[in-house]
Amino acid sequence: MARGSFITLEGGEGAGKSTQISLLAKALRDAGIAVHTTREPGGSPGAEGIRKLLVTGEAGRWDPMSEALLHFAARRDHVEKVIVPKLDAGEWVLSDRFADSTMAYQGYAQGLGRPAVEALYQLTLGDFTPDLTLILDLPVETGLARAAARRDGEDRYERLGEDFHRRLRDAFHDIAKRAPERCELIDATGELDAVQAALRAAVTRRLGPDLS
Repeated sequence: MARGSFITLEGGEGAGKSTQISLLAKALRDAGIAVHTTREPGGSPGAEGIRKLLVTGEAGRWDPMSEALLHFAARRDHVEKVIVPKLDAGEWVLSDRFADSTMAYQGYAQGLGRPAVEALYQLTLGDFTPDLTLILDLPVETGLARAAARRDGEDRYERLGEDFHRRLRDAFHDIAKRAPERCELIDATGELDAVQAALRAAVTRRLGPDLS
C-alpha cells in the first residue's frame, strides 16, 4: 500500500484554514482518496489537553520557550499516535497548522529565534516533514476582523495586538521563501471558491491528483 501524503495549511488568524481544509478534504475524497483531517495544537487526546493551555487564558501566560515546548509536546503525540499511523495506512492527512506555526508565532513573532525552534523540531520529530504546506495569506486587519467574528473563546493569540500579527504575516512569507519546494503562498483575500480553486490547483500541481 502506498503511503499517504501529508498536507498542512498555515496562516495568520482568520485566514479561513478550517473552512478550506474541509472543502479540500471533500475534493480529495471525491477523487477517491482516503483523507483524515486534523488540527494543531491538538489532533490526539493528549494534544487536545495541551491545546486548552495554549489557546485560552491571558495573552502573556507563557514565555516563548515554554509555549514552544508545549506545542512540540502536543505535536509529538499527534504525529506518533495519529499522523504517522494514518499515513502508513495509505490515508492522506490534512492538518490545520503544524510546525511552521510554532516557527512563525514563537520563533519569529515572539522572538525565540529560528535556531531554538529548529532544535526542538529535530529533537522531537527528526526528519519527519509535510509533503506540502499551503500558506493562506491576507492583510492583518482583514484576518483579525474575521477571527473576531468567530467568538469561539479561543482568542488568546488574537489579543496579542496588530504589531504581533504583522510580524506573524512577515514570518509566514519568509518561511515560504526559505522552503519553496514544500511551501506555496495562497492569496486568501478572494471569495471562498476562488481560494479553494487555488488550493486544489496547488495540490494537483505538486502532488498529482486531478482536483479540477
